[in-house]
This record gives sequence, C-alpha cells and structure tokens, in this order.
Amino acid sequence: MISENKIDAALSQLFSNLKFTDTPANLYDPLRYMISIGGKRIRPKLCLTTYSLYKDTFDETVLQPAAGLEIFHSFTLIHDDIMDRSSLRRGVPTVWTKWGEDGAILSGDVMCIDSYRRMAMAPSSVLTKVLDLFSTTAAEVCEGQQYDMDFEKLPEVSMSEYMKMIGLKTGVLIACSAKMGALIAGASEEICDALYNYGHSLGLAFQVADDYLDAFGDEEVFGKPIGGDILNQKKSWLTVHALEKADPATKASLMSALTMKAETEEDKGEKISIVRNFYTSLRVDEDAKYEILRLNEEALGYASKVCRGLRLETLRRFADKLVGRTK
Repeated sequence: MISENKIDAALSQLFSNLKFTDTPANLYDPLRYMISIGGKRIRPKLCLTTYSLYKDTFDETVLQPAAGLEIFHSFTLIHDDIMDRSSLRRGVPTVWTKWGEDGAILSGDVMCIDSYRRMAMAPSSVLTKVLDLFSTTAAEVCEGQQYDMDFEKLPEVSMSEYMKMIGLKTGVLIACSAKMGALIAGASEEICDALYNYGHSLGLAFQVADDYLDAFGDEEVFGKPIGGDILNQKKSWLTVHALEKADPATKASLMSALTMKAETEEDKGEKISIVRNFYTSLRVDEDAKYEILRLNEEALGYASKVCRGLRLETLRRFADKLVGRTK
C-alpha cells in the first residue's frame, strides 16, 4: 500500500507540474486558472487512494488518468457556472466572468478533450475498460445536469427524482474515480464494482453536504456566496425535503418565499434569511446532517464487502473527511 502522505505529495506534484498548450492564451489560460485555484481534488485523490490499496508505487499510467478526472470535473464547473450565473468559484471570479461566456464554453470544451487525452495514458491491458467507464460517466454527468435544469421549470420534485439527479450529476464521477484507481491497479471485477458503489454513495453524501453548506456554510470556507441555491430557486436536498415535510399552509408559505423576486442585495439577504428560517423550523438542516452520515455509512458498507483492516480504514478516513465538512 501507499501511505496517505505519499498520495498527497503525489497529488501536489502532479497538479503543480500540469502543462497545457501556451497559445492561444485566451483558450488555455482559463485551464491554468481553474487548476491554479485548486479545490479538494477529491476525485483524483480517491482514484489514487483506491489504486494505493493494491500497489506500492505510482506511475504516469495512473497519475495522468487521475489528473484527467479533475480536469473533466473542472470542465463541468466552468459550464455549470455559466448556467447558474455564478460569479464566484472557490472564492475567486468564475471563468465566464473573466473571459466571457463564449470563451468559457470553448475553454471548457478543450478541457474535456484534454481529460480524454490523459485517460488514454492508462495501461493498455485495461485501456478499453477505462475509456468505457469514463465515457459512460461523462454522458451520465451531462444527463444529471439536464435533469437539474429541467427541475428548475417544475414547482417541485420528489426526493427520489432528486436523488436520481445527483446520482448522475455528482455521484457517478466520484464512483468512477473510485473504480478507476482499482481498475488500473489490476483489482478484480468484484472489488472494482464494490468500490464503484462505495464512491457512488460517497458522491451522494458529498452533494447533500454541498446543498447544506450552500445554505448554512461559511462563505470563506465554502468558496462561493451562501444562499445561491435559494436565490436561483434550485431544487436542493433541503428544499425538496422541506416541501415534502411541511404541512399545506407552511408549504404554501415556503413556495411563496422561494419564488419571491430579489434584485437588490438587501432583497437577496432577506430572501435567504426567510428560506433558511423555514429550513430550521422544519429541522431539515439537522435531517441533512443525518442523511450525510447515513450515506457515508452506506458507502463503507459497500467497501467492507471487499476490504478489511488497513484498506477499509483508509476508505473510512476518506469518507470521514467528507462528513467533516458539515460538522
């Protein structure tokens, strides 16, 4: 096995040394910008973590696909920020606000292409499986984003519909990351599939945590303005659960609050405060924390089917760090 310290060191070196084409600058500078503003590197770290369970050293056949996972994720964020009209990402201006919408779309496209180039560096013995896994995942992420946009036009959605959406938009890429590391390491199909399920449940927990932090997080820690989901009338876990939990009168009041216009900063702050009060009075904030813990335990249940001892403890620590975001 490879220690967590060595995984972190490998990640740091990998992303410090990433190279992109120099010109045209307005096409490739946004790529360098997105990588430079960092993030938790959850997906590449999970890929290297599951790989490390079965190997003792890293080489480019896993490092480059791991980088590809982060680059693909960053591509989706560039496009998501355009669709959500988000002005900040990780505490700094989003790509579209710096380079314009057209430039951001094109840079996102070339980022997607770059991610495939890195995937193609996987070992020849598993290359077909790696590309099939990644291509299926990439399409599913787009499907999830489409469902998310479709939901914006509906007055409400069920929790089962919401969970299906985040399973596609967020869960499958984290699941792919978990499976890919094991696949490149030569683990059995049973192990790869179990780790995929581990990653999928972990991805669901991650998204519920993200929804929670959007309403109740610290803006400096969260990296973008608090209350964006509320202002954009997004169907977050909190909103979906609150609407299902509320009595008819409370539900009508909450729906009215969610749809109220907020053009000035004062109006935006008031809208966020009103909706948050509904969340807390219905205790959906506490329910969200419980759901995050439940999903993490579900993830570890999948992992425990194929991992024991230090391997399972490594996966537990990875999951616990995600839960820690909402403590």
